[in-house]
Amino acid sequence: MKADGVFEGGGIRGIAFAGALQAMEEHDVEWVRLAGTSVGSIIAALLAAGYSSQEIRKLLLDFDYHQLKGRTWLNRIPIIGNVIHLFVHLGFYNNDYLERWIHERLLSKGVQTFADLPEERLKIIASDITNGQMIVFPDDLDRYGIDIEQFNISKAVAMSTSLPFFYRPVVWRTNNAKKSYIIDGGILSNFPIWLFDRENPEFPTFGFHFVKDEVHVQATIATPIHLAKSIFKTMMQAHDMKYFTASTSDRTIKIPTGDITATDFDLSEDMLAFLYQSGYDSAKKFLSKWDFEAHKRKRILEKTQDGST
Repeated sequence: MKADGVFEGGGIRGIAFAGALQAMEEHDVEWVRLAGTSVGSIIAALLAAGYSSQEIRKLLLDFDYHQLKGRTWLNRIPIIGNVIHLFVHLGFYNNDYLERWIHERLLSKGVQTFADLPEERLKIIASDITNGQMIVFPDDLDRYGIDIEQFNISKAVAMSTSLPFFYRPVVWRTNNAKKSYIIDGGILSNFPIWLFDRENPEFPTFGFHFVKDEVHVQATIATPIHLAKSIFKTMMQAHDMKYFTASTSDRTIKIPTGDITATDFDLSEDMLAFLYQSGYDSAKKFLSKWDFEAHKRKRILEKTQDGST
């Protein structure tokens, strides 16, 4: 079965995607186009380059997550070091390790730039906070005066995964002689399930979405940091909820991740195994009930209802 795949952002929880992908492979799913935000961009890039689910699982389990906190000597000064980094560099840590890591993994498959992949094979979401707009790589490279052959996929992944405050924004100096600050794509679209939508699709687009246990309490706005976090959370949810209809939910694999957060980089082996198994079980359950024809009928019904309102 041919399908497009769209992967949500979610930090360390991305390990669950490897389990879901194994279930997809067991059902002979053939990926045509792939897209992702934040950790979803990592998974989409690896898949697009030709990695299997088992290879991705091994890469993620062997990954040194402590290196994701790209520390300098200043970070080692308690409290004040991070505060200085936040005000000077607009983020606590640099994201260089992840960019180097993904670059090496892709290069081993003969892939470096988007030009090394078939057209439309891979799309990555990032947020340009200088110009106040979403970036879809590689589609929007022309807007910045950059040729597709010049731009490494690893740079797009680094941009898409630059979580606000946690990481410094990527300062992007383009061929237009302009400087833009680029951060996590999740700020504008954490789950870009809409990206490959067509009027009459020949095959489905499957979304991979995390379901986290949360206690629904009113947000506390006690400090500027609390305010900023609440704003970011609202922004991440608002854009994608616009597209999250009944037919969107119908084609989405929902993966429970307990109370694990995006930056829980010190997870035990048991918790890592839980994420992988949850992804696998969720995808198996989804595929056992999936009906493409029923899904298309639901889409038609939604369009009819929208047209009558």
